[in-house]
Amino acid sequence: MGIGGCIALIAIGAILTFATDWHMKGVNLDLVGVILMAVGVIGIATFTSIARRRRGAIVEETVVDRDHHHGPIL
Repeated sequence: MGIGGCIALIAIGAILTFATDWHMKGVNLDLVGVILMAVGVIGIATFTSIARRRRGAIVEETVVDRDHHHGPIL
């Protein structure tokens, strides 16, 4: 799940928790919304942690062309 999916979970959870007054028998939509927001926040934290670790692991290589001659060939 990418960063967009995590933000979508947070948005859907916030809508269920704060912007609706639906009542379903056997389901607490406020609790479902809070759980979705928590999963979204955990997902963002995990995604940024993994992205930061990958970014630090990149090693740049310098290539030196030793066969290239700078001057007249005799």
